[in-house]
Amino acid sequence: MEGGTRQGDLRERKLPKPQAQEDSPHIDASKNEVPCSQTPSTANRAFGRTPDGTVFVVPQTHDMVSQLLSPTQPKNLSDLVVLAVLSLHIIGCYLTPPNIRIPLYAVVFLFWRTCYNVGIGYLLHLQSNHVRLVAWAKQSKVFVNPETGENPHPFLYRLIKREMETKITQDYSFATAPIEYNTWLVFRRIVDLILMCDFVSYCLFAISCGGTPVDESFFRTSLRWFLGCTLFAFNLWVKMDAHRVVKDYAWYWGDFFYLIDQELTFDGVFEMAPHPMYSIGYAGYYGISFMAASYKVFFISIIAHAAQFGFLTWVENPHIEKIYNPPPPRDQGSELESSQAKGSESQEGHVDEGSRFSSSSEPSTVHNLMGVQNIDLHRVTDTSVILLQTYIFSFAILTPSTPFYQSLFVINAALWRLWYSIGVGILLNRQSNRKRWTRHYLKYGESIEEAWRQWKGMYHLSTTLCYASFVAASWKMYSLPPDWGYGLVLLRHVVGVCLIALQVWTAMSIYDSLGEFGWFFGDFFFEKARKLTYSGIYRFLNNPERVIGLAGVWGAALITESSAILCLAILSHVLTLMFIQFVERPHMQKVYGHSLRNDSGLVRSLKRTLPDPLRQWQGNVDKMFAETLDSVEDFVDAARPKIAAGISTFVKDSTALFKHPTRISITRLAPDIAGYNPKDYFLEIEGIPPPSSSLTDITNTGTRTKSHLGKKVQPLVFEYGTPIKVRWTAPLNHRQKDWVGVYKVTDNPSREATSVSSQGRWIATNQDQYGSIIADRGIITSDIRVSGASRQDGESQDYLSGELEFSGDKLWWTTGVFEFRYHHDGKHNVMAISLPFEIRIRKFEEADAEIDSDGLFRGAVEQDMLTLVRNCFDLDPNIAPNTVDGRFGGMVEREGKFAKRVVFGVHQMFGIEFAPEIVQADVLLAITK
Repeated sequence: MEGGTRQGDLRERKLPKPQAQEDSPHIDASKNEVPCSQTPSTANRAFGRTPDGTVFVVPQTHDMVSQLLSPTQPKNLSDLVVLAVLSLHIIGCYLTPPNIRIPLYAVVFLFWRTCYNVGIGYLLHLQSNHVRLVAWAKQSKVFVNPETGENPHPFLYRLIKREMETKITQDYSFATAPIEYNTWLVFRRIVDLILMCDFVSYCLFAISCGGTPVDESFFRTSLRWFLGCTLFAFNLWVKMDAHRVVKDYAWYWGDFFYLIDQELTFDGVFEMAPHPMYSIGYAGYYGISFMAASYKVFFISIIAHAAQFGFLTWVENPHIEKIYNPPPPRDQGSELESSQAKGSESQEGHVDEGSRFSSSSEPSTVHNLMGVQNIDLHRVTDTSVILLQTYIFSFAILTPSTPFYQSLFVINAALWRLWYSIGVGILLNRQSNRKRWTRHYLKYGESIEEAWRQWKGMYHLSTTLCYASFVAASWKMYSLPPDWGYGLVLLRHVVGVCLIALQVWTAMSIYDSLGEFGWFFGDFFFEKARKLTYSGIYRFLNNPERVIGLAGVWGAALITESSAILCLAILSHVLTLMFIQFVERPHMQKVYGHSLRNDSGLVRSLKRTLPDPLRQWQGNVDKMFAETLDSVEDFVDAARPKIAAGISTFVKDSTALFKHPTRISITRLAPDIAGYNPKDYFLEIEGIPPPSSSLTDITNTGTRTKSHLGKKVQPLVFEYGTPIKVRWTAPLNHRQKDWVGVYKVTDNPSREATSVSSQGRWIATNQDQYGSIIADRGIITSDIRVSGASRQDGESQDYLSGELEFSGDKLWWTTGVFEFRYHHDGKHNVMAISLPFEIRIRKFEEADAEIDSDGLFRGAVEQDMLTLVRNCFDLDPNIAPNTVDGRFGGMVEREGKFAKRVVFGVHQMFGIEFAPEIVQADVLLAITK
């Protein structure tokens, strides 16, 4: 099966054109362009754009190795610092006693690796989510010209200016370049230091551990060095080819700071493997391990590689998804179009013969089978899978590993593999040619959707038991080695585990690309299949199952070192190749036709590297192989009726972590609070009441911290999900890092200090104080000076006022009584508390609802639901529908929080409980209509 829905490769970014320039293939550099020197190379310039829309010329820069080591490149102080640090590493390795050299440089390498994956990853995470690095640069004013008198660090300014302009001699002016670009240049110098030290310390550790094993033959030594040098050379080629494609811009994560208007052609190494710089780009580490002949180097290479994948998963991929694959905006289609579509659907009464046994629409995506998060013990398939796996594994553990039981488990695994490949293959082949599976259920009055559900259950059960029986057989045939250090025992286990992990990753990548529909061969059952695309793992391989899709069974054979498991692995691979060739391939050709490609990305890359004689020879081999397969297919087609005549019947059969946009680390009491009087602080709130609220005055003044202590105040009532505005007043000398948070009234026993975390539901009173765009989100006005003459509390001093708006993730998405608290200087000291207010969802009452001409409440329910849904979608016009028949935006499909809000609201309003997946499926259906 081939297909997918998204890209998501490392550095594989389709650079979006700026919003203002979408209608033109070129950026209008005259608009907001930063001045730059004129050079003859104007045609080759790349233009960058900062988040505020400033356009500037991106000057040419060079990679770290040429900058440091090439004599033709100018050198500056930072280059000398990096070279000095590297020299200290090398000298230290030479001077360190041999008995402590290995542990010392293991620690040194792990330190630099931590600086890389954790340190740089944390900085990039802050920059991606909060623009924190640029905010720090703005707060320090280090890039402000000292002649203005605003830069408190003139020496640092002159040093950085000299460093940058020494390295970049054309198209660059430090004084006029955007702050985002200058911040990136400083950031990349830190990256240079960390990456160079990381690699050098690794090489020094490998040298310290290197040696020749005792009694190793000359042939084995030569083979080991040949493999090591080959892997290292391949690693160098991968890095150089990747840099050729992505250049310094993506190599140094430039898109975390600014974007460029330039289309990159992702060929070469980017067609060979996903995330090549982080996957096959680490082949050199294992090559060095071969040359060093050291398990210590091998294991520390695995640790480094795993840390790099963690960096990719938690830092790079979320940023790539956010920047280069944003959800589509809401389709502003007319209500007339939707109503016409609904009318046409209702008038369809004829079903032709060709579509009787297949549906033109895709099945529902609700209640999926795959994944731990989708396990439902009320579903017979899930219960059966769990019980049968428990039975198989219990039987394998409790029975002795005698030849009888070993044979029994191996035969059981072989039978399940035969059923999984041949039996299921026959069923799919009949479904493809005659719709046999669908016809059976239609014969008994069932729907195509029911046939699809039953098929999914049967296939899921077969897959699970096939691999569970193989695992049980491997367990029976495995015995712990008496000496882990003997021969290649440890290496076999490590490589075997890596192969198993590769198969697991391959399966997850296939499911990620195909989804539930493709994983269960949905295009065998539904005519209107998804458009065939080659994304994800299918960009590199046409059929990943051919090789790496079964890497785990070979890993088990390697670990167990059992001839029986080796035979099972061979059987599994042969049957899988037959399934692909005789079941999948004919159906794919029939359904997708010319959309199928002949060569995968990996094959194309390899063919381009072959010399002409080998390329011609490879073409002849392909032709001979294709003719052989055609002959086998003809033989099978001729033999099928005879085989079928002899057969009478056939047996049928992860919580999200609760993420808070931002938090602050704060102490309980501020040392300077004695100089501030809580009576000078004040909070006033304004919101929207539920439609049935009896409160007519919804704009109510708040109260100072101590003014309503001990008094009974009737809480205000606001509608669920609507924004709430907070107006604050404070003395002229209030701290710039003051902030306002919203809490449940019952959460804080003290009125003087807040004792619980705000969990991201807070807003700063002044901008650019926390280095986070999330903290500033919701600020309307700040520090507006108000004359004391307008005060009504008997005081005459002037004061400052501001206004905040709490909406979206800064609200509580539940019902209850809440309050706002004004806090002092980034601490938890409370200076003012608002009146308590209640978030309420009005229950739907039939007695109060309007009845339409048909005697139904449909119109009233739709209007109440529309209001609820719009509130749950943050009243965002890009994702929330404006009418009952309106469309949704693509963000709703991705963000599960919207569905959870709607489900809670529906439960409170109508007393009906849905799963969040129901809402997401309905939204997806509305989007795709």
